[in-house]
Amino acid sequence: MNRVKRYRILCKLRDNNIHPVIELVYRSEFELLIAVLLSAQTSDVQVNKVTKSLFKAVNTPKGMLRLGIDGVKNYIKSIGLSNTKSKNIIETCSLLVGKYNGILPSNRVDLESLPGVGRKTANIILNLVFGWSTIAVDTHVFRFCNRSRFAVGNNALSVEKKLLSVVPKEFQRNCHQWLVLHGRNVCRARQPNCRVCVIKDLCEFKEKK
Repeated sequence: MNRVKRYRILCKLRDNNIHPVIELVYRSEFELLIAVLLSAQTSDVQVNKVTKSLFKAVNTPKGMLRLGIDGVKNYIKSIGLSNTKSKNIIETCSLLVGKYNGILPSNRVDLESLPGVGRKTANIILNLVFGWSTIAVDTHVFRFCNRSRFAVGNNALSVEKKLLSVVPKEFQRNCHQWLVLHGRNVCRARQPNCRVCVIKDLCEFKEKK
């Protein structure tokens, strides 16, 4: 895919959603971190269901520590990997309280040192909380980029690097949200809805309908 076509795609996605918003519900930086941690292999809809009760009970690192692993697990037991996620949340909160005075660190190295926080989660936090021009690559972004030929890569990191090299600076801040929403709602895994796609004429997916 050439530079002109990519630019036109980004313009269309922007015009279709000028102010994209993450679908996870949160009211603080800490709540965003926990919600993103819980979203691994789980839909945002399901995460929002459990965090509605969880965040009503506790919404600070210290409060989460008082709740403990079993307490957290009781709130999130309906989502996937609840055992691992409960453990990671408590260990992360312990580090936040003990090392960072309860405040989210503002750099990639420290963020990725938190249990359960990988590159994708760090990118989302750096982008939404600290205003970095990062582009997180989840399954929806990865699928769209390869299917449309917008940014082809064999893994999430290679696609991320490609995106950062081909997406103009003016679009980088919101690029992840545009791509993830498009991949989740239109360019779906099993049956892409090409009929309503705003970039159908620009997409290079050979099997588009």
